[in-house]
Amino acid sequence: MAEDSIFLGASRHPDDSYQQAERLLLRYANRHGLVTGATGTGKTVTLQILTEGFSNAGVPVFCADVKGDLSGIAMMGEEKDFLTKRAETIKLDPYEFQEFPVIFWDLFGEKGHPIRTTISEMGPLLLSRLMNLTDAQEGVLNIAFRIADEEGLLLLDMKDLQALLVHVADRADEIGARYGNVSKQSVGAIQRTLLVLEQQGANFFFGEPALKISDIMRTTPDGRGAINVLAADKLMMNPRLYATFLLWLLSELFEELPEVGDPDRPRLVFFFDEAHLLFDEAPKILVDRVEQVVRLIRSKGVGVYFVTQNPLDVPETVLSQLGNRIQHALRAYTPREQKAVKTAADTFRPNPEFDCFEAITKLGVGEALVSTLEAKGVPAMVQRTLIRPPASRLGPITDVERDRLLKASPVFGQYDESIDRESAFEILQKKAEDKAKAEAEAQKAEEAGAAEERSRWSLPDFGGSGTTTTTKRKTTTRRRTSNRQSVSEAALKSVVRSVGTSLGRALVRGILGSLKKGR
Repeated sequence: MAEDSIFLGASRHPDDSYQQAERLLLRYANRHGLVTGATGTGKTVTLQILTEGFSNAGVPVFCADVKGDLSGIAMMGEEKDFLTKRAETIKLDPYEFQEFPVIFWDLFGEKGHPIRTTISEMGPLLLSRLMNLTDAQEGVLNIAFRIADEEGLLLLDMKDLQALLVHVADRADEIGARYGNVSKQSVGAIQRTLLVLEQQGANFFFGEPALKISDIMRTTPDGRGAINVLAADKLMMNPRLYATFLLWLLSELFEELPEVGDPDRPRLVFFFDEAHLLFDEAPKILVDRVEQVVRLIRSKGVGVYFVTQNPLDVPETVLSQLGNRIQHALRAYTPREQKAVKTAADTFRPNPEFDCFEAITKLGVGEALVSTLEAKGVPAMVQRTLIRPPASRLGPITDVERDRLLKASPVFGQYDESIDRESAFEILQKKAEDKAKAEAEAQKAEEAGAAEERSRWSLPDFGGSGTTTTTKRKTTTRRRTSNRQSVSEAALKSVVRSVGTSLGRALVRGILGSLKKGR
């Protein structure tokens, strides 16, 4: 096998006889690629043999294991009749089995090493995509990030962003005067969305230690590239998180890697499985960002390969950047499917030996139409190709095997425990506590002052009130005489008030006087 290329399989003449070996030249592998085909047509095996080829060529790979069966690439393949027969048909001699250096990753930390990033590194654009925010809500999120930069607030995890949003809402009038309206309704909508993301497990993704790009670009002592496999079976339950994470990783590669021009082989190959999830309902600004990254990241030595069912899943602006193409079978029952087949057929350099449109609908499992870049980057004529069998295991590994591989991983212990250092949440919490403490002390001082003012007031002593009087000689207690009226006295007073003449009043008073003397 040539060291400057990856063996993909063998093309055939119309009579099914052997034609020639089909290869992917490594020097053009960073011109990106596309692997498409309906379910069950062999896309996963194609992804597996491409990954094996890049690893043997010393090129690190990052790929997602959506169904769980790509994990078998870490184990030695097993001899099977149909694999041996395919190897003989395409003249793969010798057909040797091999295990590959794999590092398993998992956003949830269950089937691989935890993989994290910080809120700041994700940025407001990708977060808005992740949360499906409206334009107004995205504007508020951008303002929140601006406030965090101005006030030195580190945004590392979910609780940092939640605390920042509360801080922004409390200062809405002040902030709105500088940056425009900050609606508390928009802040509330963002907070509710964050709660949903947290329940879906996004809190596992945001935090520290954040992933170092260099850790997915490792090579082994024997010169093979590490294969980074992201466990995505559970992640696919939240497709927006999956797509946003992979786009973030692609953006990080673009921003961190230096320019290298056109190297003899890629520095890293990135496989984006279920690529339609990236573009479904994506705003134009995000699609433009993907197009920009795909177009420019080639000069960083990174190859990007989209894997999806339908070529229509990828926007034309991105599709035009994909030079290496492997097309498995498509069905053409509905108008949309017919359009997809026509689109796929029209993107290939025609082969006069067969009708490309018709061939796509008749390909068997493990067959594909292949067109890669030849010398000077010119697309080769499309060929009907039998894809080679993999050297590693077909199917998933066991839990015991996975656990053993994780413990032998070069990053074991580096990402497995999360770190929670002081950031926006802690800083804002301390500010709130200090403010509450200062307010409590101010209120206490105010109450003490009011009590002191009240103590300066005194009540008059009218005598006979029963109060105790202290003198130099002795202390005496005055006996209080009762002012309580008898029933008869009260009745007679009532009569006095009701008598209109002075004579009547005098008579009644005389009677009252005699009653008191008789006591």
